[in-house]
Amino acid sequence: MTSNSSTKKPLRLGMIGGGQGAYIGNIHRIAARQDGAWQLVAGAFDVDAARGHAFAAGEGLDPSRSYDEYKAMIKGELAREDKMDAVAICTPNFTHFPISKAFLEAGFDVICEKPLTATLEDAVSLEQLVRDSGRFMGVTYTYSGYPMVHEARHMVATGQLGKIRTVQVEYPLEWMATAIETEGNAQAAWRTDPKKNGRGGSIGDIGTHAYHLAGFVSGLKLESLTADLATFVPGRALDDNAHVMLRYEGGARGLLWSSQVALGSSNGVRLRVFGEKASLTWFQEQPNELVHARLNGRTETIKRGADDLSEGAKARTRTPPGHPEGYLEAFANLYAGFAEAIRAKREGRDPSAIGRDIPTAYDGLKGVAFVDAVVDSSIALDQPWLTPVAV
Repeated sequence: MTSNSSTKKPLRLGMIGGGQGAYIGNIHRIAARQDGAWQLVAGAFDVDAARGHAFAAGEGLDPSRSYDEYKAMIKGELAREDKMDAVAICTPNFTHFPISKAFLEAGFDVICEKPLTATLEDAVSLEQLVRDSGRFMGVTYTYSGYPMVHEARHMVATGQLGKIRTVQVEYPLEWMATAIETEGNAQAAWRTDPKKNGRGGSIGDIGTHAYHLAGFVSGLKLESLTADLATFVPGRALDDNAHVMLRYEGGARGLLWSSQVALGSSNGVRLRVFGEKASLTWFQEQPNELVHARLNGRTETIKRGADDLSEGAKARTRTPPGHPEGYLEAFANLYAGFAEAIRAKREGRDPSAIGRDIPTAYDGLKGVAFVDAVVDSSIALDQPWLTPVAV
């Protein structure tokens, strides 16, 4: 992201979880470092304290700032003049609420993995705490960090598609197509445990990404939904596939599909927005392109880095056209936005004035509410959910 953060002293970042073998923790650390806006200074990286300390040493952290667990980290950092500015929470869903709550109440800003919490009650409570405390809380809905997603958002907002009629979004994965949670895969194990993951399986893990992306680009507010959840892998306690029909305020309709059992799909996030005058298509595995089809039959491929893109897209572009940018850069765009939002809040500036458009605690709350509504809808429609058709 084009930024002047490198001319400012980096904000001090702490991290909970995300240690050895944790995929998402490393993504957070890489993203935080890219623009020079953050410096990792502290952490409680593992439920196994000894393993966490070994990891911290490998990261070059001061041993006195490697903590056994998050409560000790709060106490230790509060006692320092150079205490951390914010904490990144990279732990399973069921821990997000107590950890976030503790850090917010202690006066720290928070960056949290999605979904915000495992229950809607906790999400409502946490979002209220953010507002009451005056702290900043960012939620890592990664796909809103891509330049061409911001270009799509700009094109919709400026009326280039006309009134939106239909939004279709999907997030298919294949990695849980078999019962890997019973074969020692720790990441799959907690994601299939309702006590740790929450009520939604695929819809909570990746469906929330799809829901946020659709609303972020279209600007539409969800009014109601009808959902059909399925669990295809025998013995699994949560859904691994979800189909959701969406109705937006103003009359637009939508379809959302999330799946953890879609063979051949590595990370196939795809968004299509159809308006009265034109449509847009964006595919995460080809993130530097946006396909724009017009009513007159003319279709063009808009490429990242073009001179005539919106300021939002330009601000999130690091390399010239033809040099691919992807997931790590999108994640880094979020971290750059989080840093700017924290600085703006401290300096009495409005961070929205510089167009960061970053996901916050309220977006996290909406995501948890969406998951809850999907699960409720699927339960209500389960017996029977369709009228039989005689052929």
